[in-house]
Parts: sequence; structure tokens; C-alpha cells
Amino acid sequence: MSEQKMTQDIEMNVTDHLSELRKRVIWTLVFFIAFFIAGFLYVEQIQAFFIKDLPFELNMTSPGEIIWIIFTIASLVAIIGTLPILSLQLWLFIKPALTPKERRVSLSYIPAIFLLFLGGLTFGYVVFVQLILPFLLSLNNGMFNEIYTVERYFRFLFRVTIPFAVLFEIPIIIMFLTSLGIVNPVFLVKVRKYAYFILIIIGTIISPPDFILQLVVAVPLIILYEVSIILSKVVYRKKLENHRAFMETDDENDTSV
Repeated sequence: MSEQKMTQDIEMNVTDHLSELRKRVIWTLVFFIAFFIAGFLYVEQIQAFFIKDLPFELNMTSPGEIIWIIFTIASLVAIIGTLPILSLQLWLFIKPALTPKERRVSLSYIPAIFLLFLGGLTFGYVVFVQLILPFLLSLNNGMFNEIYTVERYFRFLFRVTIPFAVLFEIPIIIMFLTSLGIVNPVFLVKVRKYAYFILIIIGTIISPPDFILQLVVAVPLIILYEVSIILSKVVYRKKLENHRAFMETDDENDTSV
């Protein structure tokens, strides 16, 4: 009878968790759709911002291009707007399993995730507009007639900016993995040269084949990795202090008994 009751309790717990997860997913989808609609309504203003300072005109080669750019911009707005909501829903889902201190610490990650994502997008856009695009335009030097299409321009723009937005999350990811015990500062320092190599490859992929531009792109990524090591040391130190305090409290309890 007890085994049957245990089985029923486990099934109820699984059902409760699935129900809670479904609720969190539904809330996230609701906000995603809402932000998508907002991006759809303001797509002309957003598109005008991206092309206002271009030294050339954009052309269309097919009606499908305008549909693609509308849905792409609306989706990007939805992703940016939903990111803090998604982070909050994940936090609410795992909240019951966290201690009060872990709740406070993990909750502070949510605005950091959002701000770093925006920072990465902004940095990528500035690098694209101020460095990459002028460099590519200078290569032609009047040799050929230039025809720039809407789809190809925005594809290239997003190819540069979105990776930066994702890579700027490295410090938060490292802090989270350190708090889980998956990585530690010693490991990060040990694999530093391999991390540099990977980041330089990423910078080479994102930027045009020019050493200066590749350096401009790669250096901020390397700085982000170094900042991640510093933050990992802070998290790891606090983790050790908490563990030491817990062990001392446990020893005192054993002694009193």
C-alpha cells in the first residue's frame, strides 16, 4: 500500500511540474506574440532607423523580400522583448527548489541577461555601421555598378549583430556554470588559450577579411572572457565561503550533541 502511495505521489509531482512548465511556456508565448505584433506595427520606423544613414539605396528583386524583412524585424523585436520574460518564467519554475539566498542571486541575473543582450546588439551595430560597412564599400572603388537589395543587406546586418548579442552573454553563462560547480576559475584559466583561439575564429567569421577589423571584433570578445574569469572567481570564492560556513556550523552541532 505504501509503495502504491509513493508511486501516486511521484506521478502527482511529475504532473504538477509539467502543469507548471506548461503555464510558464504559455505565458512566454503570450508575451512573444504581443511583442511580435508590436514589432509588426512599428516595422517601418525600425526599418527606417537601420537604413537612415546608408550611403546607398536599397532595392527589391522580388515581392517576397519585403515579407521576409517584416517578419524578421518583428521576430527580432519579439525575441528581445521576450528575453527577460523567458528568464523570469524559468526562474519562477525553478524557484521552489532554491534557497532564499539562491533566489535573490539568481533573480539578479535576469536584468543582466537583458542588458548584456542589448549591449551586444548595440556594439555589433556600431561595429557594422562604423567599420565593416565602410570597409566593404571602399573595396569597390567605382569598379562596378552597385545594387544593394533589402534582403541581403539585412541578412548581413543580422549576421554581425546577433552573434555579438549572444556572445555578450558569456559572463552570465560562466557565472551560472560556476555556481553549479560545472566550471571554476582554475579551469577557465587553464583553457584560456583555447578560448582565445575560438573567439578569434568567431571574430574572423563575423568580420570581413581585414586584420584590423578582425582585431577590433576579437579584442572585445577576449575582454569578455577575461571579465568572465573575474566574475567566476567572485562566485567561486563566495561558494567556498558558504561551504566553509556550513561545515563549521555542522561541526559545532556535532560537538554540542
